[in-house]
Amino acid sequence: MSAGRPLTKVERKKFNRAEHERKIKQEMIAQHGEELGTFYAWLRVVNIRGTQAYRGGDTAFIRDVVLALQNVHSRHSG
Repeated sequence: MSAGRPLTKVERKKFNRAEHERKIKQEMIAQHGEELGTFYAWLRVVNIRGTQAYRGGDTAFIRDVVLALQNVHSRHSG
């Protein structure tokens, strides 16, 4: 966790977010298997972060996600 000192508010927020994302991934993998669960977990985390980015006006993040989804689609659709 930390080197003998309490976490700052920013560090705690990052830690909690990472723990939440890890929990989502574990639940999805347990429910759907390794490959599909990992993909579903990625979609859920990107949805969460995308919503935050949209509210914050960060269009670059949303563009990057769209490109990543297009790459996955093109690889698996033919």
